[in-house]
Amino acid sequence: MSPVVGVLALQGDVREHLHALRAAGAATHPVRRPAELDEVDALVIPGGESTTMSKLAIEFGLLEPVTARIAAGMPAYGSCAGMIMLATHVLDGRPDQRTFGGIEMTVRRNAFGRQVDSFESTVAIDGIGGGPFHAVFIRAPWVEKVGGEAVVLGRTHVEGHGPGGGDSPAEPAGRIVAVRQGNLLATSFHPELTGDLRVHAHFVDIVRGAVEDRGRR
Repeated sequence: MSPVVGVLALQGDVREHLHALRAAGAATHPVRRPAELDEVDALVIPGGESTTMSKLAIEFGLLEPVTARIAAGMPAYGSCAGMIMLATHVLDGRPDQRTFGGIEMTVRRNAFGRQVDSFESTVAIDGIGGGPFHAVFIRAPWVEKVGGEAVVLGRTHVEGHGPGGGDSPAEPAGRIVAVRQGNLLATSFHPELTGDLRVHAHFVDIVRGAVEDRGRR
């Protein structure tokens, strides 16, 4: 039986995640209301605009239910803005910005620059084979530091790929762009925009494992 993975459908690239998850073997469900959250085994938090997503999560009554489900062990994956929403600490955010938390990390919003500074690079992710990912960064955050049980899975290349050799403002060398903590996964980049299903397949495997563990209890 396929696990049911919801995609937070308040704002952002929801359709792309739904397509990638189905291609990776999951059943999918858009999540806009607390009752819809109850129907899923896991949740993907898409890219978009994190301050808008935070505001809408409060307005739609989802902030507290999602936070509680994550704290109770529900698997979640966040890309770009979704990474920010899974962070316990956010730099350069709005004073009233709220997150779901779950991953013990400090994230800097729009760290790689504005929309015009978006770029593509390659990133190797620990635990996922097949070679480096072709990664798309759009107004992307990076992780300043991790703590607790959070584990760094990927960084921007030390040697870089642009004219700045990885040390230009658009692509600083060695920045943390992929993190995992337990059943929670986050990336600064957008795998849903590339056709490379490996991150989504990896997350679906995490969800299957969590569902199986729950069934054994």
